[in-house]
Amino acid sequence: MPVAATDPTDSPDLGQWILAVDLGNGGPKVAAVTPTGEILATAFRPCDVHIGTDGAATQDARQWWTGLVEGIREIVQAANVAPTKLHAIGITGQWGSSVPVGADTQPVGPVLLWADTRARHHVADVIGGKISVQGIAPHKALPFVRVTGGAPSPSGADPTGHSLLLQRDHPDVYAKTTVLLEPVDYVGLRFTGRAAATPASMILSWLTDNRLGAEPAYHPPLVRRTKRDPERLPELLKTGSVLGPLLPDVAAELGLLPGAAVICGIPDLHAAVVGSGAVEPFQTHIAISTTAWIGTQVPFKRTDALHSIATVPGFTADLPMVANNHETGGACLQWLRDEVLFPDDGLIPLQRPSFEALIATAANVPAGCEGLLFMPWLNGERSPVEDKRLRGGFLNMTLRTDRAAMVRGVLEGVAFNARWLFDQYEKFLRTKVTSTRILGGGAQSDLWCQIHADILGIRVEQVDDPRNAQLRGVALYARTALGEISLSQAAELIPVAKVFDPIPANQAVYAPLYAEYRKLYPAVKGLYRRLNANLG
Repeated sequence: MPVAATDPTDSPDLGQWILAVDLGNGGPKVAAVTPTGEILATAFRPCDVHIGTDGAATQDARQWWTGLVEGIREIVQAANVAPTKLHAIGITGQWGSSVPVGADTQPVGPVLLWADTRARHHVADVIGGKISVQGIAPHKALPFVRVTGGAPSPSGADPTGHSLLLQRDHPDVYAKTTVLLEPVDYVGLRFTGRAAATPASMILSWLTDNRLGAEPAYHPPLVRRTKRDPERLPELLKTGSVLGPLLPDVAAELGLLPGAAVICGIPDLHAAVVGSGAVEPFQTHIAISTTAWIGTQVPFKRTDALHSIATVPGFTADLPMVANNHETGGACLQWLRDEVLFPDDGLIPLQRPSFEALIATAANVPAGCEGLLFMPWLNGERSPVEDKRLRGGFLNMTLRTDRAAMVRGVLEGVAFNARWLFDQYEKFLRTKVTSTRILGGGAQSDLWCQIHADILGIRVEQVDDPRNAQLRGVALYARTALGEISLSQAAELIPVAKVFDPIPANQAVYAPLYAEYRKLYPAVKGLYRRLNANLG
């Protein structure tokens, strides 16, 4: 077993580099990263997402792979790194999605994304009942919660629903499926030829024993309850294991040399913990990516089923992580720009502004937007309420409401939603949080960081290069998995760019608006349930 370096800047060879892969909702992003966390080059390839009125949400894993190959070749050239110096490969990305894989390691059907709700009718006999709360029957959920900390979603938007959907509605695809893999584990399979997972990557399957100190193992009674086929489950390894060496034929396709250690993939939640530098228990981070969440490591196992907050497997069996999720975070701003303000509908020549330019217009709008409220529930919500039929929109618009006000309204609405979750998050921790690190594409905006500080009422620390924080995080995590540095040493390599403290005048504006925001869900949930009764 390698001995941890005494200095986090130490490395086996400073000419070496780490390949970081982040398979996000929008497509794969890759980076060449030095052993000290310096990002030398990045590349991104967008991937198509199919959203259907029946609740379908799918992608094509073959498109993922094409993007990865192109992106990796691009960064090797752009960073001018030597393929012979590739030290390790770290993988992170979306979770709660399912890739049906055949005997030849190729996908045999579309990727069923974490937002796919077509199995909502199939999961009723697994998790529902006559007496239920938000679609969950307590007596059916309790066996899951005791062992795993959570339970399958009544919306069907998780691997339990995905498996049932394939079994009952797509038996032809299911018959060809030899293993159902999470996205990060699928990428690992393509790199190494080994179909394996970890308790961290299998979180939303709710099949592993996640009790403190437990060894990695599936829990057979829960496998039976979810009607999963044990033969179609991947091999289960300890989180942080080396999955295997990079295969020769794959290395040739990528323009690399074979043999580099490929670390088992981890969810973006875990990469964010390292990439934020907030690695100690109760140190908090907020991510504003396509989705959004608030997380930390904690020394206990706990579940708040009413608010969809739970501890999940962390890096070690005795230190779980707090997991929750806003279905749309940064995606709200992209929706406003691409579908409302600058749609590609042929009416005018398309010249979409950058997000930086768009947000700059919002800086001229006073805090509170004259009472404009935005509900960021464009794809339903998961935390702090599980409600897939919830929908977004603006309230209190007037003839004075212009484009800049709508942009700021979205920024504030996402932050109000974060405060809603943050209030429950603090109760879950049973401790006061006075500061947070912030990362993700949305955290590049100083204005958005300040709005979060004002609405949350705490200090917000913006990590350096927040868009690429998870790439840096998973690269440094690869070194911890190899035993070269500790998590604390990795955290020392994460710089803070700026600090935002709450502005009292803005807090005075936001306090009554947040009070009104908190009344919105009880007021509209019945309306949306009726309007969307037959939709996904």
